[in-house]
Amino acid sequence: MSKKIATRAAYGEALIQLGRENPGVVVLDADLSKSTMTAGFGKTFPERFFNMGIAEQNMIGTAAGLAAAGKIPFCSTFAVFAAGRAFDQVRNSVAYSGLNVKIGASHAGITVGADGGSHQSVEDIALMRALPNMTVFVPADAVETAGAVRAAAELQGPVYIRLGRSPVPVLHEPGFKFEPGRAVVLREGRDAAILATGIMVSAALEAAELLAAEGLEVDVLDIHTIKPLDVEAVVAAAKRTGALVTVEEHSIIGGLGSAVAEALVENHPVLMKRLGVPDRFGESGSPEELLEYFRLTPKWIAAAVKETVARK
Repeated sequence: MSKKIATRAAYGEALIQLGRENPGVVVLDADLSKSTMTAGFGKTFPERFFNMGIAEQNMIGTAAGLAAAGKIPFCSTFAVFAAGRAFDQVRNSVAYSGLNVKIGASHAGITVGADGGSHQSVEDIALMRALPNMTVFVPADAVETAGAVRAAAELQGPVYIRLGRSPVPVLHEPGFKFEPGRAVVLREGRDAAILATGIMVSAALEAAELLAAEGLEVDVLDIHTIKPLDVEAVVAAAKRTGALVTVEEHSIIGGLGSAVAEALVENHPVLMKRLGVPDRFGESGSPEELLEYFRLTPKWIAAAVKETVARK
């Protein structure tokens, strides 16, 4: 896990590759292409790139029209705008109509950093997974992001891809196969299971190493698809270990933790703890400071696992 690449950077590279292979792919951005990393696609395919300005609602509406005309539009802006400011258009123009629009939402979660709580989207997964017809991907690293982009283009219907600002460790080998709706078991154990998504997957693996040093062996599952959730993998981990901890850079309300809890209560209830942002907005600070503040670092994840195992 030495090399680090931001998932937003991998998204930009994946779009260029996809654009070379599929002339039907077009990209729209809300005047943030240098930050969302779609600028490279714009330079490579200027006739298929549309800077819509600071008008996210219009961007989504235009993308809906392009999808209705047979194109595969990828829309990009910050997550707080994609899921928040443009929610009405995402809901009614895209999801309600089942149109083939892909949303690449960058700068999600608290690791946006000093931009503060106004720009730290901690509710976007909850909003998007509640929408009928919407698929929700939260890739853990650069390799998984490339797979998510390709999978989104191949899926028929709306897809939300949650991306981060800060560089994160590359966990997967280049030949990794991204399968929508299928969790990835990165480590197997018997005492507990850590179910993580997005940038928290690498932290979960580090926590597992800390726990192993103390004699606890835990599962680590990479849940890159929040919707549809891999219920079979969640239930299998619950049956195998009897204790689950979910970890996400998102509110504990409505995201991965909620999705897993819903699956467990209907299929195989076990002890569970949700780690994420509590019922509050973010703060201004460096990504490292904020992850520590919200107790989303490996040592805090390990502590939560030990607490949960002790309750068994």
